[in-house]
Amino acid sequence: MRPYRDPLVLGPLFRDEDPRDAPTGATGHGTGGTGPGGPAGTPGTRGTPGTASSPGTTSATGAVVASTDLMGPVTTPGGPADPDTLRRAPVRGALPRPAPQPTPVTSSPRTLPPVLDPELVERPAWSCSGWWALAVAALATTGAAAVARYQDLRAPASPAEAWPLVLVAGCAVLTLAALGGLRRGRTGHAWSLTLFGRYRGTIRRTGLVWSHPLPRHARVDVRLRHWRSEPLSVVDAEGTALRAVVLVVWRVKDTSRALLGVDDHTAYLRGQVESATVRVLSRMPADSFGPEPAGPGTLRDTEAVGDELTRLLASECRAVGVEVFSARPLHVEYAPEVAAAMQRRRIASLDARHRDSVLTSVLDAVDDTVHRMSERGLVSLDDYERKALVKDLTVAFYTARGPAADAR
Repeated sequence: MRPYRDPLVLGPLFRDEDPRDAPTGATGHGTGGTGPGGPAGTPGTRGTPGTASSPGTTSATGAVVASTDLMGPVTTPGGPADPDTLRRAPVRGALPRPAPQPTPVTSSPRTLPPVLDPELVERPAWSCSGWWALAVAALATTGAAAVARYQDLRAPASPAEAWPLVLVAGCAVLTLAALGGLRRGRTGHAWSLTLFGRYRGTIRRTGLVWSHPLPRHARVDVRLRHWRSEPLSVVDAEGTALRAVVLVVWRVKDTSRALLGVDDHTAYLRGQVESATVRVLSRMPADSFGPEPAGPGTLRDTEAVGDELTRLLASECRAVGVEVFSARPLHVEYAPEVAAAMQRRRIASLDARHRDSVLTSVLDAVDDTVHRMSERGLVSLDDYERKALVKDLTVAFYTARGPAADAR
């Protein structure tokens, strides 16, 4: 096995052979002695041990010896710098370790997890057709009537004579249980069952249904519904006050979460609509009054605004069992206190945009006219005459396409 190769300890320490087996004439690390080898056929003598070289000192063979400050003191029988033990000496503090770099923390929007309680998941409750319950109730009633007709129901003298009363009581209990568990299942509605505060399941069957009469049955509307919000007060990215109306299409997907995961899922939906509308509409300006018309970076792009609003609202309502299909802004208009000022600003922007387009078309027409006249040789103009012609044509074309043309 090769010894540890440290960049600070070079020379003989990098070889597997013993330093005493060096070629003839090599000097050791100590002072005042010759190397282990001598002339041919003459055994060499060990050199007198000395002190290790200082940092940066080279031996006669050119080997750089590490400083004892890095290796620490080495106590050996042959001296503090004996070659037999230099290879086994640990190198401490040779290279400083780099400081750990802090891990960058990325901020992400906080949203609710998809599931708040893993045990609160909708599951079907046991139920059967209610016609079987009606048949059982009819048979029990008929049996109790027959026993009461043909048997004496007076107080029995002995326990053996009490069977008619027990039979009639059992038929009465069976009839009450059969009739007490009857429910009418409606299309688009479901029954959520809870017993002593614990969720027991959901019944989505329609028609006449029988289920256990003891749990509490709560009806839940699972149809597709839409909700139109009231005018919401929001501001855009520039701080301008706005009024927004949002239309939300949604339904209850998980009845257990909608009933037990939140106090009122409809009120929760209203609050989330207001919060999501404020968050989405505050990211973009309502209008762009620059030279270009309003592009996709403004609230006039209702498709992009609706997609972002739907995504955010669906992620916030998924935890309470509410599925949001779409959330679209119906109206996004300025608040009454700033509507007049913003209308004047919009008209001024439209007028400046119109003047710029008219001036561009006039300049193009003048340039084309002058160029065609020069190419055909109709006129020969110097710089002064060309400038005068361009000025006259610009005034004539702009007057024809400007307010006078609009008035006609």
